[in-house]
Amino acid sequence: MLNMTSETRPMASAVLKAAAMRRVMPKQARRQQLIKATIKSIARNGLSGTTMADITREAGLSLGIVNLHFESKEKLLLETLRSVADEYKTGLDKIFRDETKTNVEKLVAHVEYDFSKNIVARNKLAVWFAFWGEAKSRPVYSKICSKLDKDLATSLTNLFSELIEEGNYPHSDPQGITTGYTALADGLWLDILITPRETSPEQARNIAMNYLSALFSKHFPSNNRQRS
Repeated sequence: MLNMTSETRPMASAVLKAAAMRRVMPKQARRQQLIKATIKSIARNGLSGTTMADITREAGLSLGIVNLHFESKEKLLLETLRSVADEYKTGLDKIFRDETKTNVEKLVAHVEYDFSKNIVARNKLAVWFAFWGEAKSRPVYSKICSKLDKDLATSLTNLFSELIEEGNYPHSDPQGITTGYTALADGLWLDILITPRETSPEQARNIAMNYLSALFSKHFPSNNRQRS
């Protein structure tokens, strides 16, 4: 039997307590723990390179516990995509449904959200592009990604339509502006992921904001005076 000194007993007790807490963690908390581990594994190894062994090792859990919550790697990957998509959508809804904000404030808040620390975290971006890359050949991934893209496009187009009406921009196309902005944002996300030393989140946010403020010049007169 291992003899414990007065110094080692508290340490051993803390280790045992932490292990016990891991065993009794609530179901939803455990699932989130596994999703976070999956995000890290995908960011490091890609979708095809991610294994259940990688995930269990990252989470510090046994394969049995993982299988208790997710019957297969595919189900865990699918839940990870849903989780990331839901998180992004929740943030969007909070902005667009905020009746205390003006339309300009909603636009600025959206751009700031798109390039906020949590959204452009390298692990998150790597996961987004990994799933997008597989969406064409995996209908279940495509369905989730397409729904999120459609919801975003609808919210942005409605917002841009209201800004166009407010500012009387007669030749502006809200759907075209939405397509332009989302394409720009996707490209900037990729730049942040691939070349972080050349494109920082702050630089990306400024580029996106300059694009929109030029289109809605009456709403952002100071921005356009600085460029002229």
